[in-house]
Amino acid sequence: MARRLVESLKAKLGLGAALLGVGTILTAGILYVGMTEVAQRLDAALASENRIARYSALSTQTSTFLVIATEMIQTGQSHEIRSDRILPIVNQIRDTFSLLHADLEVAVDQARELGIDEQSRHGTQSLGLARMEAMLNSTMRGLTASTEDQARLRAYIDTFATSVDPLLNQAVNAEVLFRNNILSGIEELRRSLSRIAIVIGILSLLILLGFYLGLIRPQFLRLDRLREAARQISQENFAVALPISRSDEIGQLYQETNRMALALSERQNVIRAEWARLNETIEQRTEELRAANATLEKIDENRRRFFADVSHELRTPLTVILMEAQLGQQEGSDTQAAFATISARAARLNRRIDDLLRVARSDTGRLALEPAKVCLDVIARDVVEEIQAEVDNAGMQLETVAMPDVALHCDANWLRQVIVGLVRNAIRHARNGAKLRLAPDQANGLFGLSVTDNGPGIAPDDQNRVFDRFSQGGQPNAQGFGIGLALAKWVTEAQGGEISLQSPVEADEAIGTAPGTKISVRLPLVAP
Repeated sequence: MARRLVESLKAKLGLGAALLGVGTILTAGILYVGMTEVAQRLDAALASENRIARYSALSTQTSTFLVIATEMIQTGQSHEIRSDRILPIVNQIRDTFSLLHADLEVAVDQARELGIDEQSRHGTQSLGLARMEAMLNSTMRGLTASTEDQARLRAYIDTFATSVDPLLNQAVNAEVLFRNNILSGIEELRRSLSRIAIVIGILSLLILLGFYLGLIRPQFLRLDRLREAARQISQENFAVALPISRSDEIGQLYQETNRMALALSERQNVIRAEWARLNETIEQRTEELRAANATLEKIDENRRRFFADVSHELRTPLTVILMEAQLGQQEGSDTQAAFATISARAARLNRRIDDLLRVARSDTGRLALEPAKVCLDVIARDVVEEIQAEVDNAGMQLETVAMPDVALHCDANWLRQVIVGLVRNAIRHARNGAKLRLAPDQANGLFGLSVTDNGPGIAPDDQNRVFDRFSQGGQPNAQGFGIGLALAKWVTEAQGGEISLQSPVEADEAIGTAPGTKISVRLPLVAP
């Protein structure tokens, strides 16, 4: 290329070759080095634009990954289905990571050749990519694990989103800064070449005047076109079409600039199309979720209405049964024992209906508490009477510790439901322990009851979540109308009490060799 440039200058220099001498060669060398430097910097800028495009593709892929993963979790898909749906986009992301690693290796070499101190920045980008890959692998392992815990799966997704977005933004910002530095260097290089040309022009003004119109000025015009094209590209205007009339260095720069503008324009169109599709998908999923929520609200409203209607419909005949049984008892006939049994059974069924109505009201936010003076031993006796048959059917033993003569200020019906629910949870989760204990409990100026089992206990990480709504520990028991731990906590605290959990149980309170779990419900005493 240099030889062709010198030969072309010979024909034009002619008689002035001796006078130009060293100045001419120096000028040609400076122009050649300058244009080569511009070509290298533009190549580096094009490589930077390509990396920015890859980061944009990576951003789109990670967004798609988050959308698909969130959809799988919200629809409750199994880990096999999650793995099949997520794996294709994860493979695309990993391919993009590989391409970016290769691009950064080339960028480090280019930074060394251009003399730009950007190697450390690209090394930092490589570390960022490695961290993003590690986060992707960690999230993929979590999402494909054999668990259906939506809270844990959402935690993986949230951790991935909050970790990858800053790293991706940092990488894109570094590439934009690198590209801007290159473009600024091209402009500065052009100014330097202009200044050198002016100095040489002053020293050889008479000789340069004859060659200016034929050689120098056209080259400047071509460089001006190149600068204008670079400015348009920096403003994201890729409609650049530089005329390629020569095959010299500037002509090659024209060609590469046209090719770069075309590639950037195509990439921009692809990104816009992908972005439009992503927005359309998000709108579609949002509308589907909105429709699903409306359906669930309707179902929930019908369910609450059903509970309330059943409760009111059953209350009237039960009231009649109770009245007739009481009349039969008052007559003192031989049927008195039978009427007493009818009365007791009807009262228990009536209490069940009260439970059902209270649960229905609690779901609508109209939970009614009726605090009054309640003896602790009466509550304990009612709990044992209600739950003893279930304990026996489970093959377990219920130990009841003697109750002190104290009275609590609380809603007796709700307190009974809370304690019965705790015993049922113990039957469900600690049946292999075979033992249960119902004992009085006192702490912080409050008094109440505790339920202790001989089960496997609760992991420390799960203890803070068992009282949360929708967690496994807080789900309502499937048997009877017992309440879950979340509602038990609400009922207790709404009456000025507290509920606490201990697992494993301390050695002096344990009822077996297993870790066990102890849940205590404490309420205020009746004011003297």
